Amino acid sequence: MNLYLQDIPASELAPKAVQGTPAPAQDPLIARGLQKEQYAGIIGLAIALIAAVGFFSRRVEYAIAFALFLSVFLIALFIFV
Repeated sequence: MNLYLQDIPASELAPKAVQGTPAPAQDPLIARGLQKEQYAGIIGLAIALIAAVGFFSRRVEYAIAFALFLSVFLIALFIFV
């Protein structure tokens, strides 16, 4: 089988290297600077949950509070040691 092969000249429009699109300076879908409010809301929600459970059972409230304290202590221990 005889195939006709021809050299195709490189186009000036062909990229010499892979080019990516630049990232936008400000993405409106990413919330920046709201971490403090989020942490305060999460802590407030946890306190409300413990108080609501404590309203029904004092033992369960103490168990949840102890588990939270122990978790925070162990996380801090593993991060800083």
